[in-house]
Amino acid sequence: MLFKNLTIFVLIISVAYSVQTVFAQTMTSGTYKIQSDSLNFSGNRSTSTSYAMEDTLGEIATGESQSSLFKIKAGYQQMQEVILSMTAASDVTLSPAIGGVTGGTSNGSTSFTVTTDNPAGYTVTIKASSSPALISPLDSFTDYGAPASSPDFSFSVASTTSAFAFSPEGTDIAASFKDNGSVCGAGSSDASNACWAGLSTSAQTIVNRTSANHTSGTLTTVKFRAQSGSAHVQVAGTYVATTTLTLLPL
Repeated sequence: MLFKNLTIFVLIISVAYSVQTVFAQTMTSGTYKIQSDSLNFSGNRSTSTSYAMEDTLGEIATGESQSSLFKIKAGYQQMQEVILSMTAASDVTLSPAIGGVTGGTSNGSTSFTVTTDNPAGYTVTIKASSSPALISPLDSFTDYGAPASSPDFSFSVASTTSAFAFSPEGTDIAASFKDNGSVCGAGSSDASNACWAGLSTSAQTIVNRTSANHTSGTLTTVKFRAQSGSAHVQVAGTYVATTTLTLLPL
């Protein structure tokens, strides 16, 4: 019998960064977004050989205010702290075991929840530590041929080969993994067990959100599938893939 274990290492990044504050209006274009601006009647940037200062005149209601649920820092260039967190994804063991001579299909999944108060949102990428990703000391499964930018709606492997793929599911998955019921990247649905791609040693985007979700966070499930064709001989052993999930703010 052939056994395969998939180990997922998750890189969790908690980010706090500063942007210009004092909300007047959030302005956007096709290329840029001004998240915070300032209402005043005067201001200037002054510099010397050692210092630089930016000031403003005419702002009202500045300073720090808070209640039991909220906190605001009002005024020109007050620091805006943005929180971004991710729960750890668990290791995955694919099952059932695949026969080295008879072939078969094995599945597994892991999940993580991302929470942020960043109004611009976040992305999550996935990257394998090796190519091919799923390997043993003596053999490997081929990385599935479709990339994350153009996944296959249905998982399909020739009878004479083997392959290893992944598919993310959830409300925040990247547009390329959404579907119209038959084609990936062509709709807004998220069919179960659809839109499969191969892992790469380059980061591939699997989640893309453009708004805050700090009330409850958003769950994403990443499914993995390995298959060996009926006319393919896969060397028996324990196969392992080491994968990194990276969370970044937009």
